[in-house]
Amino acid sequence: MMAAVIHNSALRASGSLYGLAYGDALGKPTEFLTVAEIERRYGPAGPRELSGEPALVTDDTQMALAVGWALHEAPSLTPEAVEPLLRQRFVAWSVSPDNNRAPGMTCLRACAELSRGVRWQEATVAGSKGCGANMRVTPVGLLDTDLDTLAGLAQLQAGLTHGHPTGLAASELTAYAVFALRAGATLPEVPALLIERARSQRLVYREHWLGDLWQRPGPRPPEEFIAQGWDECLVALGRLVNALGRPDDGGDPCRATGEGWVAEEALATALLCAVRHADDPVTALARGATTAGDSDSIAALAGAFVGAALGMAAWPTEWADRIEHADQLATLGAVWD
Repeated sequence: MMAAVIHNSALRASGSLYGLAYGDALGKPTEFLTVAEIERRYGPAGPRELSGEPALVTDDTQMALAVGWALHEAPSLTPEAVEPLLRQRFVAWSVSPDNNRAPGMTCLRACAELSRGVRWQEATVAGSKGCGANMRVTPVGLLDTDLDTLAGLAQLQAGLTHGHPTGLAASELTAYAVFALRAGATLPEVPALLIERARSQRLVYREHWLGDLWQRPGPRPPEEFIAQGWDECLVALGRLVNALGRPDDGGDPCRATGEGWVAEEALATALLCAVRHADDPVTALARGATTAGDSDSIAALAGAFVGAALGMAAWPTEWADRIEHADQLATLGAVWD
C-alpha cells in the first residue's frame, strides 16, 4: 500500500491545485465546442496560453476551493466535523454571484435542498454520477492522512450532491491518484494502482461516512450498492489501460475513454491525457481541453494529476499571478506543502 512520503520541496500540493485551475481555465472556452471548432480557434495543439486578466475558471475550481476550505477549517477530519462545513461552503457557492460559469444542475439541485437543512442523504441526487462528484475532490488527496479517512472524505464530499455509487468510487479513486502521485508514484504507475485500489474496496461500504445512503436507490445490500460503483470504475480503467497500450493517434482522447460528463470517464480521460504527456505538462492540459467532451473538467483533473507529480515546476511561472483565485490557491497550497 502506498505510504505517505511527502516531497515538500517540490511544492506538489500547490502544483496540483494550480494545475487544476490552469486546466479548468484552458478548458473553459472549449467545453461546448467540437474538436474541429477548437482546432480552428487555437490550432491543432489546442489552447496553451491563459486568456484574460485574470484568466477565469469555472465551477470546477470554485467547488474544489469550497472543499479545500471546508477541510482546512474542520477541527477534525470526521464526518460530524466536515459535513456541516461542506454544506455551508456548497450552499454559499450555489448562491454566489460568481456562480455563473455553467454550473452543473445536479449540484444546484442538491445545494437547494442542502440549504433547507435537509439531511444530505436525502438532499443528494441519488441517480447522478456526474463528474461534479470528482472534479472538486483534489484537496482531499492533498491531506496527510490515512487511506480510510481519505476514502471517507472523498466519498462524503461527493455524496452531498451526487449519490450514485460510481460518483463515490470515482471520487475516492481521483483523490487516491492525487495522494499517490504526491507521495512519489509516477504517472504511468497510477492506472495499476487505481485498479488495485478498486478491487480491494469493491465490497467496502463506509457506513460511518455515508450513513443510510445505500438505501436511496432501493432495497439491496450496501455491499451490492457500492460494488456497482467500483465495477463501473474498473470498466473505465480497463479502457484507459487499453488506450495506453496503443500508439497515440493524436486525436480526441474521449474516443478511447469517454467524454467525461460522468465521473468515471472524467477520471479515465484526464489520466489518459496526464500519462500520455507526463513529460510535457502544458500539453497535458491542452490535450484535455481539446475534446468533444467535458473539456474543462478533463483538463482540470489532468492538471491536478500532473501538478501532484511534478509540483509547481510543471507550470509556467508567469501563470501563477494570472489565474483567478490565485490568493486562495496560494494559501491552501502553502498549508498542504
